[in-house]
Amino acid sequence: MNEIPDITDTERWIVETTLKERYPDSVPELQLADAEIRLSPADRELTTCPVFFWEADDCHFVIFKTGDRRYRCQFFYRGYQQYGTGVHEYDDLTECAVSLLQTQADHAARERGDLDTK
Repeated sequence: MNEIPDITDTERWIVETTLKERYPDSVPELQLADAEIRLSPADRELTTCPVFFWEADDCHFVIFKTGDRRYRCQFFYRGYQQYGTGVHEYDDLTECAVSLLQTQADHAARERGDLDTK
């Protein structure tokens, strides 16, 4: 089984700073947790990964740390409404967090009818 390194203080600072920039008036509480995921579709066993989790605007956000400088992300409203950025894995946490927030903002704008669905 793969051993994933814990979230570092620097990684936490990156996500907290990104959230402060995105939500300057009401910064969501950043929570740390663990999740068991398959790192590869062929894996038979689940791997425990450290996770960043927060909620904002009735949406839940998750960034999984899947290795040293490796991150996956998604946002969801309900269990059956799960979305990603279209990138399987990032090697830069800032890019991962910003892409996740931008993808969710674009999704919300499309749902409101503010963006074309082209």
